[in-house]
Amino acid sequence: MKRTIYHLIIPLIMSIIFFIIAGTPVEALGCRTRGLLALCIALMSGLAAVGAAFMGAKGGMRGDTLATWWVASSIILTIPVIALIILA
Repeated sequence: MKRTIYHLIIPLIMSIIFFIIAGTPVEALGCRTRGLLALCIALMSGLAAVGAAFMGAKGGMRGDTLATWWVASSIILTIPVIALIILA
């Protein structure tokens, strides 16, 4: 259960927060504030995805069975980055 929370639920929460901010009306936050918040979340998510991919690659070279959890985390964490590229 702990692995599920750390590797799936927390990255999904970051992706959900990104889409909530991106879907917020301009009148609520303002255009610049909304864009900067979405950019910051996508940047943090991208950096975390690179770190998770590195941990997964390092674990995969060692033959660690937990490497697939890190790969799943990195895939989920790239969702906001891809969405930012598509929406921009």
